[in-house]
Amino acid sequence: MGNAEPNGIHRRLVQWEREGRINGIITQNVDGLHQQAGSRRVIPVHGDLSIVRCLDCGHAEDRLHFDARLQAANEGYLESVEIDPEAVNPDGDVELPQYLVEQFNMVACENCGSLVLKPDVVYFGESVPPARKEAMAQLQAESTSLLVLGSSLAVMSGYRILLDFVKLGLPVALITNGHVRGEQKATWRWRVPLERAMAQLP
Repeated sequence: MGNAEPNGIHRRLVQWEREGRINGIITQNVDGLHQQAGSRRVIPVHGDLSIVRCLDCGHAEDRLHFDARLQAANEGYLESVEIDPEAVNPDGDVELPQYLVEQFNMVACENCGSLVLKPDVVYFGESVPPARKEAMAQLQAESTSLLVLGSSLAVMSGYRILLDFVKLGLPVALITNGHVRGEQKATWRWRVPLERAMAQLP
């Protein structure tokens, strides 16, 4: 995922923002590609994998800097671990034998020394941070319609946005190739691969 780059869809959204056709993006993605493409007003509902946050003091650290510190503290560790690639889950998790876990050296928060660190993302069962909820509410209050691109809205944090716009009687447009939760509530629905849709839209 670290090698992923923005695609034409990300770049089109940057163009729309510059032209004043959209006033911001609320994304459920945690890859930071909207920001990398140049979008200015992006609210990553579920956070950003490029940031590591201390759960004790809240200090944020760039993920690449954190990775470099981890590698320095565990020189030769990766080469000593032999894992069947089939054992690695799609999210990157893998079960390691206890002796390998014990050999690993965790690095501490640079601000307070805590070892309780995690990627700055909202995991299942966690709540979206209040500051992000406020930013979303502010963007929604400034908007006159909602355009949903490529999302199933299966997660409540996304679906709630659709419900808010419907409740206010504002237009909701959905473009995606698959099923979208609450699509019967939308004003307009286009079931098409997103790449094809974006190529046809002005």
